[in-house]
Amino acid sequence: MLEKKRIYILVKTYPTISETYSELVCTAGVLGDGSWIRLFPMPFRLLSDEQKYPKYTWVEVNAERNTSDFRPESFRPDISTMVVEPKPKKIDWDERRRIIFKNKEIYTNLQMLINKAKSPSKTSLAVFKPTKILDFLIEPDERDWNPKKLAGLQRQSQQLNLFKTIEEIEDEFRIVQKVPFKFSYLFEDDSGKQSRMMIEDWEIGMLYWNCLARAGNDEALATAKVKEKYFDWLLKRDLYFFLGTTKQFHNIAPNPFIIIGLFYPPMPPKNQQMSIFDFIDETSY
Repeated sequence: MLEKKRIYILVKTYPTISETYSELVCTAGVLGDGSWIRLFPMPFRLLSDEQKYPKYTWVEVNAERNTSDFRPESFRPDISTMVVEPKPKKIDWDERRRIIFKNKEIYTNLQMLINKAKSPSKTSLAVFKPTKILDFLIEPDERDWNPKKLAGLQRQSQQLNLFKTIEEIEDEFRIVQKVPFKFSYLFEDDSGKQSRMMIEDWEIGMLYWNCLARAGNDEALATAKVKEKYFDWLLKRDLYFFLGTTKQFHNIAPNPFIIIGLFYPPMPPKNQQMSIFDFIDETSY
């Protein structure tokens, strides 16, 4: 049964495709009571301009439990009903903290969170506070969308009520270029356990393309700028991960979580120096 939901958007992943399972854009946020909600399927590229939602905005949409997804936070939206409230022009980190942390456990032990995911509660979205960031890793990835995966996406298109040809799907994915690198954090939790986790949010993808444009298409310089923000600058912030699972790997992967978003309010003021990243809002996409 469709119900109106008012959602504070925190997560919008960079588009990915799979031969066996596709999530065009995973969108997630919190309700007014602080509980998590995932909107899927969400064909972001098909939304009208006034329906496209940046991070840290409230949206209203009619949605119902997605019975094809066992993850309890997953809801199926009726995108024709989506209304996006204006994003505040002034950044208010205290207000964002209040909304995000309301009635919510902040995990600091990764195994404890994994146990929750494997338990009957099937927790698949969470806020995680790493104890220590050890490194930011960059590795080459495929440069183009795999034609076999595009064919798989066409087979999955019925989920989205999109009956498209491969050419139409390719046209859509030309709009969102494939990032030719994988970005990951190596970190420790409160037990000292080290983990490596991939970052798959829209923000880092758009940062890469913006840095590449500013660097005159110099990929080495662009990736260095991405690392400057995600390792040098963000380590000076109060950094939290938004973690999520995929339906495909939730039950079978030893650690089913990936980083689907970041929250990085400033540390309490103490001789804090300004950076160029303080003036660039990558979350506006």
